[in-house]
Amino acid sequence: MKSQKQTDSFDALLDYLKHTRGFDFSGYKPSSLERRVRRRMQQIPIENFDDYLDYLEVHPEEFAQLFNTILINVTDFFRDPEAWTYLQTEILPRIIENKPPQEPIRVWSAGCATGQEAYTLALVFAEVMGPNAFRDRVKIYATDADEDALGQARVASYSAKEVESVPKPLLEKYFEPSNSRFLFRADLRRSIIFGRHDLAQDAPISRLDLLVCRNVLMYFNSEVQGRILARLHFALNGNGYLFLGKAEMMLTRTNLFTPISVKDHIFAKVSQGNLRERLLDLVPLGDPEGGNILARQIRLRDAALDSTPVAQLIVDVTGVLVAVSERARAIFGLSLKDVGRPLQDLEISYRPVELRSLIEQAYTDRRMVSLNDIAHHPHGAETQYLDLQIAPLHLNGDALLGVIVTFADVTQSHRLQEELRRTAQDLETAYEELQSSNEELETTNEELQSANEELETTNEELQSANEELETMNEELQSSNEELHTVNEELSQRTQEYNQLNAWLQSVLSIPPTALVVLDRHFNILLWNQRAEDMWGLRADEVRGNSVFSLDIGLPVEELRGPILACLRGERNEPTVLLDAINRRGRAIKCQVHIALINNSSTREGEGVALMIEDVSDRERLAQSLASSSGG
Repeated sequence: MKSQKQTDSFDALLDYLKHTRGFDFSGYKPSSLERRVRRRMQQIPIENFDDYLDYLEVHPEEFAQLFNTILINVTDFFRDPEAWTYLQTEILPRIIENKPPQEPIRVWSAGCATGQEAYTLALVFAEVMGPNAFRDRVKIYATDADEDALGQARVASYSAKEVESVPKPLLEKYFEPSNSRFLFRADLRRSIIFGRHDLAQDAPISRLDLLVCRNVLMYFNSEVQGRILARLHFALNGNGYLFLGKAEMMLTRTNLFTPISVKDHIFAKVSQGNLRERLLDLVPLGDPEGGNILARQIRLRDAALDSTPVAQLIVDVTGVLVAVSERARAIFGLSLKDVGRPLQDLEISYRPVELRSLIEQAYTDRRMVSLNDIAHHPHGAETQYLDLQIAPLHLNGDALLGVIVTFADVTQSHRLQEELRRTAQDLETAYEELQSSNEELETTNEELQSANEELETTNEELQSANEELETMNEELQSSNEELHTVNEELSQRTQEYNQLNAWLQSVLSIPPTALVVLDRHFNILLWNQRAEDMWGLRADEVRGNSVFSLDIGLPVEELRGPILACLRGERNEPTVLLDAINRRGRAIKCQVHIALINNSSTREGEGVALMIEDVSDRERLAQSLASSSGG
């Protein structure tokens, strides 16, 4: 037995589905609904409803899987063949005969799942009418709450196993083979319109000649079943027919439908007329020219009131009680002395019901006001039940004279109705329990069939997955061998690169020349050891910075023009002589040789190399030699 916590958790889950996805499952049978939800939870696996609600919040794609599990789409072509034969031979000819030749025939397949039932309807109509007349006159509306199932139905493509129940002549006549599947004829398929519809919430399709709703009602509780049946009754024409499934009966709905074939579960709509109440006109009696006549008429009026089996009061427009019948005096404790008194001074004006407001309503609307089953509690007696009518009295249909108030004692009828209601309720409860058991068995059978199909599908998927895994294993082995080869090549290349890098660093550190390599944007790419010694900045401090942003003893701005000229190809490897100060603060002469670095593929200038050499000693030696020769 479920605990209260489990019940609350399950209700919270259903409420979450209703507010986030618009699916209201409150009308479904709780036992079947909970069983389907638990089935999906076991597949994940999750044990309790609270955890599953958390899972839905994190994984929105799970909603589709859950709805596919809850909305069991078990269907087939010509399901229950004998019932379809009776429909084709007995009901369809009646429908066609009752319709004028040019008037369309409207059919609704409610809960069509993946479409087999809707296409079965098209088959039987086409057989009875002929394909041309079917295309011209018949319109089939096929609806379901499951969008995925409707998507499959619209394609109208079925496997060989799914069309096994279609007789071979009909299969050859109405289906076209395509690879290993069968497609329903496209020209007939245009007469079928598929759309999403929730029987418990959405408005029904109207003006129908035939409504097919098979093995759908059994998933709902009795209250929702009654509401859906009322909508189906509204949807049908006056001579329309309802075709139900073998697990659904109509014994408690005889006021809406009458059975045509109980065995085949086909019913006809019972037309219900609208009952209209008639206004009671009371013509006032009196003769102003003769007092005796007037007295006789008053006595006659009083005698007539006293002889009526119902309690009646007459009140004029000023609110004065004009007359009261003997039955009214007996029921409400009135007397003839009360005649002529204002109604508001009498207990009957507010007990057993507030009369004054109802009288005002009758005056305002100028029509009869009715109120049924009013409970009246006489002192020391059993409760009475009264029906009330207040009819306005007019003079020649114009001026209001007052109202006549009538109380009819319906106590005995009320008791009989209560007993009848209890008996009917007991009978309905017993029948619904029987029907529920039958529907539970049918549901279980469909669930088993669905589970069997799922197991077959799962087995095929597992086989396919196994083959894919084997293929992937071979591909992984091949990829592993390729990666091993690439790894060896990379290892060899890395070793060669390290050797080359070490050799390059050695070569760059040998000459006494400071080497600086710039890109096209004057950013430093290379700064060798000699440059560090001359200017006091490490390679990692300057790499990536613009050479013109350096604060060193070399006047780098004087190099901008020659560098640009070299990049543009205007000067070929220019040499510039500059006065500078090295990192020790000593004034030196620097000879800067600028060389262009070309892209090997495009032959465009990618940057420049600055070779900076301290020529101070050379300059001093040259000056010394010049002085010696001049002396």
